[in-house]
Amino acid sequence: MSASIEQKTRSAYLWTRLLSVPFWGLISLLSMILYKDMQISPLQITLILTLKPMSALLAPYWSQAIHQKPHRLLSNMVWANILRFLPFLFMPWISSAWVIILAFGAYMMLYRGVIPAWMETIKCNMPPQQGEKLISFGSTIDYCGTALLPFGLGILLDQYEQSWRWLFPLTAGLGLISTLFLLRIPRIKNEQEPPPHQGFWQIFKETAVNPWKQSWGLVRENSGFAAYQIGFMLGGAGLMIMQPALPIFFVDVLNLSYTNMLLALTAFKGIGVVIASPFWLKLFQKRDIYYFSGLVTALAGLFPLFLLGAQFNPLLLYAAYALYGIMQSGSELSWHMSGPIFAKEKESTLYSGTNVLTVGIRGCIVPALGALLFSMTNSTTIILLGSLFCFLSNRYLMNYSKKLKFIVNKSIS
Repeated sequence: MSASIEQKTRSAYLWTRLLSVPFWGLISLLSMILYKDMQISPLQITLILTLKPMSALLAPYWSQAIHQKPHRLLSNMVWANILRFLPFLFMPWISSAWVIILAFGAYMMLYRGVIPAWMETIKCNMPPQQGEKLISFGSTIDYCGTALLPFGLGILLDQYEQSWRWLFPLTAGLGLISTLFLLRIPRIKNEQEPPPHQGFWQIFKETAVNPWKQSWGLVRENSGFAAYQIGFMLGGAGLMIMQPALPIFFVDVLNLSYTNMLLALTAFKGIGVVIASPFWLKLFQKRDIYYFSGLVTALAGLFPLFLLGAQFNPLLLYAAYALYGIMQSGSELSWHMSGPIFAKEKESTLYSGTNVLTVGIRGCIVPALGALLFSMTNSTTIILLGSLFCFLSNRYLMNYSKKLKFIVNKSIS
């Protein structure tokens, strides 16, 4: 493997993550920005929170274009990077909250849709251990960068009304610059024969049906991968079900300013990621993915309990998001690397695409369920329910890890 190819891939990945940091930090506050400055309805808040995971249902259609077509990996990443930032250049002239929400949905779809292309490019261009280190370091860059945002973006948002309208195009422009680094990645040659000419219905079947059919077939054939999906589904549901209650909880219950929200959501979360990343990387190389993910979901279960404690001690809000950062660091490593791990020597795009698709399925159901339950109960109940789901995920994954060890030990003896 050429050192030049490895270096260019690493450089492109890290610059893409780094230049996207300011935009990501800003868009993470979108529901709270629109709630405070445009008085959007609870329905619109729920839609924003639902679109983030639900966009994953459309993401596989973007990644389907690269399945068994390695020569398309680069163009897939380049166009996704351009199109996801482009609408936000026009934010100062957009007066409809619905248009902003639509642009957000498109951004999230492309953000998730390009993940399989990235994972396959890293798998092809880098040794496995170097790829794991790159994913972990990329997450560290994200959170280190966002940890500095409260000292700039937070102050601007609090001091200057409507300043977010100009911050969005500025940060989106930085994200677009990262396209230049993507163009430096060498193209992966296609060693397969070009596909035969297809009619309209064949193309429709391939683009509309195949992602679901292939993912379902993969889960049915690979019981280990299916168990991983179930465990991650439960843990993700726990974090997702509480999301509709959080903007109102932050604004109306905790009375947080933009600076305080950014301190919690970015700075302290970033501190958690930085502290935990080296630990997670070492553990990932020693333990099976089920045990590793079980530890991640145990921390996810503690996060809502700290969050509720912030009503009585404001410092617990920052402790909660530091804990969330520690959890997120492990979660991203597990989720991103699960495709290459389960694929082994095979192409990993289908595994990574299935990960994205299951996030979308969860996103269709869980936030809406959370919003419904929130309308009938209160934020405390919903946040506690989220904790319960995460601990159920922890038990399921840990039990599967023990079962796997038992089978291995039995076969050896």
